[in-house]
Amino acid sequence: MLTDKVRSKLSALSRRLEEIDRMLAAPETAADMNRFRDLTRERAEIEPVVVMMADYERAEDDLNTAKELLEDPSMRDFAQEEIETARAALERLEKDLEIQLLPKDPNDERNIFLEVRAGTGGDEAAIFAGDVLRMYLRYAETQGWQTEIVSKTESELGGYKEVIVRVIGRGAYSKLKFESGGHRVQRVPVTETQGRIHTSACTVAVLPELDAIEEVKLDPSELRIDVFRASGAGGQHIQKTDSAVRITHLPTGLVVECQDERSQTQNKARAMQILAARIHAAQVAEQQSREASERRSLIGSGDRSERIRTYNYPQGRVTDHRINLTLYRLEAIMNGDLEEIITALTTQHQAEALAALA
Repeated sequence: MLTDKVRSKLSALSRRLEEIDRMLAAPETAADMNRFRDLTRERAEIEPVVVMMADYERAEDDLNTAKELLEDPSMRDFAQEEIETARAALERLEKDLEIQLLPKDPNDERNIFLEVRAGTGGDEAAIFAGDVLRMYLRYAETQGWQTEIVSKTESELGGYKEVIVRVIGRGAYSKLKFESGGHRVQRVPVTETQGRIHTSACTVAVLPELDAIEEVKLDPSELRIDVFRASGAGGQHIQKTDSAVRITHLPTGLVVECQDERSQTQNKARAMQILAARIHAAQVAEQQSREASERRSLIGSGDRSERIRTYNYPQGRVTDHRINLTLYRLEAIMNGDLEEIITALTTQHQAEALAALA
């Protein structure tokens, strides 16, 4: 059964939902787009919990009604069935409510910048980076998200040495935030003439897109901005103007290049967005490192150097090393069928969070 503390928190959320609805109906809120956006986002988070609590209270009423029916001998069998149904519903809803009341990641609903970089393995690593990117693009398609390539450095034999993609869709960060880290592949490369299995790697970073650059204070004196001619595929694709932009954040040494937009102004704006997201991610990682100094996350640190997953082609398997999950569905997974892995990672994260609260 829910504790008085949990019930009190749920009642407070119900009152907050009513308060938000009143504020959203006010003309002054509609005139302030930032305020309207924040309240709408908060409402979307609270409403499912309030609805779930109403379901829980109805199940409690059903249980009490069924218990009263037990006193009637002619209704005893029916009442017993109703009691079992109500208790099962209460148990399920109690667990769901506990998960809903876990502290929310403020970035969960945000768009993301997805960065994939070839690691050890030369040309094969770049080809694998391209395969991993395709896997995420296919998954994004199944979710109804939009994607746009922000920056890319292609390999001579296909794939990417480095590629950055913006993924636009509600909940993109919540779904893909556990993908950051080292991804390893074991297979016979197309460049291998002897049929030997090679091991190559790429790294993935998932960064939440901030609402505005102002969320990370970028001091112009700490930025070096260079413009250069964008590199195209050759021939008519080579741009004739210096529209590409490279921004270096001097204090951290972070470098961002953007050359896929139509103008230098657009490339600069997008590069600033990515730089702000990277700095924000570094700040969050530093804070989380301090908070988790005594307890390492079961899901992993999300550090790019951490090997999180292996894709073994000869055996047709994918193994996520953080949760010891092995699936023999490699082809489907590489075609974007990631839901089983994502669900398992999310469930493990929730279990860890609940254990920490306990």
